[in-house]
Amino acid sequence: MEPVLYEKTGSIATITLNRPERLNALDRQVLAGLSRHLQDVASSGARVLVIRGSGRAFSAGQDLQEAGSGELDYEEHLQAYNRVFEQIRGLEIPVIAAVNGVAAGAGMSLALAADYRLLAESAVMITAFARIGLAPDTGMTYTLPRLVGWGKAYELLTLSPNLSAAEALELGLANKVVLDGEFESAVTEMAAAYASGPTLVYGLVKRALDYSANHSATEVLAFEASIQKLAGSSNDHREGLAAFAEKRPPRFGGN
Repeated sequence: MEPVLYEKTGSIATITLNRPERLNALDRQVLAGLSRHLQDVASSGARVLVIRGSGRAFSAGQDLQEAGSGELDYEEHLQAYNRVFEQIRGLEIPVIAAVNGVAAGAGMSLALAADYRLLAESAVMITAFARIGLAPDTGMTYTLPRLVGWGKAYELLTLSPNLSAAEALELGLANKVVLDGEFESAVTEMAAAYASGPTLVYGLVKRALDYSANHSATEVLAFEASIQKLAGSSNDHREGLAAFAEKRPPRFGGN
């Protein structure tokens, strides 16, 4: 059974972690598959990516059987995790994490690397690293404080509570929580909504938000002007203006 599945239907790409018997735990083989399929997405012309897990979990994080073998050089092993994180952040299309169950440790890190997190009501998020005597990795010290603030990030990373979907939503770790029975349809609807939008602009939004995290207000203003120049010359902008004038919904092409 392939540990990572990839499919593209129309303009929607989906990557599925496929080790349900191990709660989609991450090992070398899974990380290699993730990286390979993220490359596939980047060259596929997809307008949105959904990352999800099979079975009852999103991902329980690093496979502790592999970690317990004593064969892991953590610094070297993290190069594979870091490559996946940077590939997700580098995609200039919306990335949706569809979190149907537990997302723990590096599994939670993968969910936080996405642009939009849709959680089933029964989902649980756990930073988990401190529970097994490890420091956070896979970008969690970058994403988590930007979502919840330094103080709350420290609390979550050190005490590692089990966060319900409702708690994740309240903290800003989830964008939306839906009933378990409505989860599949909600994922489909959200992916379709993003795929039909001005995806060129969505990519520019992602660039701008990342840029703003480490630059001054003056630098951000200049960056906004540069990306607005790109957006202003796009077909989607022309379509948006035409649709406004003609009082009809826009038909964006993502370019």
